[in-house]
Amino acid sequence: MKSLEEIHAGDIFGFSGRSWRSALINVATGGIPLWSLSHVGIVGYSKHKAEIQLFEALDSGVVSSPVSEAVEKYNGRVWHYPLYRPLYLHEITRMSAHLSSMLDRPYDVPGAARSAGNVFSVIEAFFRREDLTTLFCSELAMAQLAHIGLFATGNASRWNPNHSVRTLRRAGILRRPERIK
Repeated sequence: MKSLEEIHAGDIFGFSGRSWRSALINVATGGIPLWSLSHVGIVGYSKHKAEIQLFEALDSGVVSSPVSEAVEKYNGRVWHYPLYRPLYLHEITRMSAHLSSMLDRPYDVPGAARSAGNVFSVIEAFFRREDLTTLFCSELAMAQLAHIGLFATGNASRWNPNHSVRTLRRAGILRRPERIK
């Protein structure tokens, strides 16, 4: 596991699971089963915990846990995607407050399904507005980057794990990933 000094608020963690569900997510989102991303989380600080945390939208809703704990319990490959620059203090404060306000929000199963496929998600974005009352993993991460002005998106609900990370890499917002598990 990387040292906490190398992990910063705003960094993205990408996960590629070994389950049938992860394979299905990859097929639906243009990824390669057992290799491409089926889940993402974003690093921030929780109001309740002074240490750096990984915020994720899981079946149980939006949760935060120590980065090392989230990585250790994951059954599959894990990559760390650092931001191209460290966030400024005001960006960290704003993002962390926003992340903390989203804790315990329910998981968005229909939204996750609607984000599948790049063409389908673009069409869906025209008909459905962004809705952050329920969240899926990449929607949570993209909403945070949009909230602090690092990535402009009119609808965080349209981004799936593979499309979001590819787009952020092409835009130069995320650096090259390092596989950590």
